[in-house]
Amino acid sequence: MEKTLYLIRHCQATGQAPDAELTAEGMKQAEALTVFFKELDISHIISSPFTRAIQSIEHLAVARSLPIQIDDRLAERVLSSENLPDWLEKLEQSFSDPDLKFEGGETAREAVERGAAAMAEAPGNAILVTHGNMMGLLLKRFEEAYGFEEWKALSNPDVYILSINEENTIVKRIWK
Repeated sequence: MEKTLYLIRHCQATGQAPDAELTAEGMKQAEALTVFFKELDISHIISSPFTRAIQSIEHLAVARSLPIQIDDRLAERVLSSENLPDWLEKLEQSFSDPDLKFEGGETAREAVERGAAAMAEAPGNAILVTHGNMMGLLLKRFEEAYGFEEWKALSNPDVYILSINEENTIVKRIWK
C-alpha cells in the first residue's frame, strides 16, 4: 500500500504554551499555506490540539470544506516540566540519545512513537499539523541523517512530503 502524507510545522506563534495563538505574520503564513496546497490532492486534515497548529490550517480547511481532526499524539513533545535554562543543549542531547529523559518530560523515543502511530493511522493524502520538535523527531525516524542541525533549520511554517510504501519512505521538503 502506498500513501502520501504532508507533515506541516505550524506557522509563527506568540509563544510555546498550548493556547498560544498565531502572530499577524503567522496568519499571513496560514493563508500562504492555503495557496501552497491549492493544486494538491488532500483528503484529510489532522492537527495537534494546540491552538497555533489549528489556526495554521483553519483557512485551508475552510477553503477545502474539510473538517480538522484533532489528534493529541501530534502535540509538541514535552522535554521537561521544569524550566531548563540550557534547554537547547538538552534538546540537542536528546537527538543523539533517544532514551534521555528529563524531569516531567518524555524521551525522544516516546514522543516519536506517539507521533508515528498517528502517521500510521492517517489515510493517504492527509495533512498532519504538528510542532518543531515533534516534526524533527518524526523526520529523523525516516531519515537517520536528520538531526539537531536540521531541526534548527526548520522554518515556521515548514512542509515535508512523505511518500510511504512497503519498502521505504521518501522524505522531501517542499516548502519554499
